[in-house]
Amino acid sequence: MLKLENITVLYDGKVLAVDNVNLEVKQGEFVGIIGSSGSGKSSLLKTINLLVRPYKGKVLVDNVDVTGLSNSQLRSIRKSIGFVFQDYNLIDRSTVIDNVLVGRLGYKSSFKSIFGIFSDEDYERASTALRQVGLSEKMFERADQLSGGQKQRVAIAKTLCQRPKIILADEPVSSLDVSTSQTIMDYFKKVNEKKNITIMINLHDVNLAKKYCRRIIGLKNGKVVYDGSAGDLRDELLEAIYL
Repeated sequence: MLKLENITVLYDGKVLAVDNVNLEVKQGEFVGIIGSSGSGKSSLLKTINLLVRPYKGKVLVDNVDVTGLSNSQLRSIRKSIGFVFQDYNLIDRSTVIDNVLVGRLGYKSSFKSIFGIFSDEDYERASTALRQVGLSEKMFERADQLSGGQKQRVAIAKTLCQRPKIILADEPVSSLDVSTSQTIMDYFKKVNEKKNITIMINLHDVNLAKKYCRRIIGLKNGKVVYDGSAGDLRDELLEAIYL
């Protein structure tokens, strides 16, 4: 379903962020990616939907090499790949419902995207997504009036509004307290189990990764040094990842 072949990412032609990574992820997997700061976690995740383009290698989604697509073809593929950012990536002055509707822009013509023209079906999907993350009552509040945890739930709802097959999440709970972090992870787990959406999530908290992710990938200096089940991630393996 998702396959990375010999992915290498360079910055400025010399800084090696991801080093010849090969991975295969099946539909419905919940994958946690761990590693120290600078290990290549964000670069690897952003390569999947080409927010970062690899120096070499292929990214295949449903056997389609996305690295060779035109801009219009890539735009179509990205509809099936949601991305949840650490900093929420919301429009603070817009309402919650308007932020969630951004998830439908990939399905719109340029004209409708520019002028924000949405159908009744779009509004219904946005409302459903907000209901799924427990924020229906915040629908018409401005995003900048929300707590950090609520903003991240809006970001998840926006992604759900895309109807994605894959959700990529880059450190989505790193700025949240422990209780709120677990609430957000609960929503990811619910989405994964109820909708069979593939989740790939970068986490700085190993305990959260072991609690929620069935499969864990450990990165060090841009290389995969662990790829296995959460239950098999013993202390000596963690030392190899972080020390």
